[in-house]
Amino acid sequence: MNSSSSLAAKDSSIENSLIWPIFEVLKSSGNAWKVHILSAHLNRLGYIPELDAAPEKDVFKRNFLIMNALYQLQEILIPEYWLQVEAMNIQLFFYRHTSSHAIDSADPLREYYLEWSNYEASEGEVKRLLNQFWEHYQSYIGGVSDNVGLTRKKALELFELDDFATPAEIRKRWRKLALKWHPDRDGGNSDTFRMLCEAWNLLRI
Repeated sequence: MNSSSSLAAKDSSIENSLIWPIFEVLKSSGNAWKVHILSAHLNRLGYIPELDAAPEKDVFKRNFLIMNALYQLQEILIPEYWLQVEAMNIQLFFYRHTSSHAIDSADPLREYYLEWSNYEASEGEVKRLLNQFWEHYQSYIGGVSDNVGLTRKKALELFELDDFATPAEIRKRWRKLALKWHPDRDGGNSDTFRMLCEAWNLLRI
């Protein structure tokens, strides 16, 4: 099995570290975005550095990561929000259930962008890149990485999970708690969100 197919088989559920920065941008602006404009905005914020020396590949990789994050975010936000994911029309709405506001799991674009092997990178490169994004985001929100007393057991307690929680259960719980406490949401809390981020940073490894 080559590295690309191995990546797809093993890490199809990788959490894209651009998810929460993108959520902040979409929620705070209220406007529709085109993917290349969103990419430029995230670059100005320092979230996406140059990814490839070849300009065409750099653009492709940026767009891939953004679209991947958008499709993952779309799943996370339902039923509270509807995230319209179209390359030239990306917008966040309060959810109104209609036949047109439903995730199409058979959408070929969705399938393509959620398949990590299409990024054309090794598993290690993808993880390194997403770790880089995550560290930048933690710095932006005021990470509490100096909390040396945080252990895996304490992190699981924060997530209200036991020692036998699977990676899938941990990831599902993180997404639920992150959405609940994100400071850009009504009722969110920045201190709680930072604490949960620190727990996730420990548990996701």
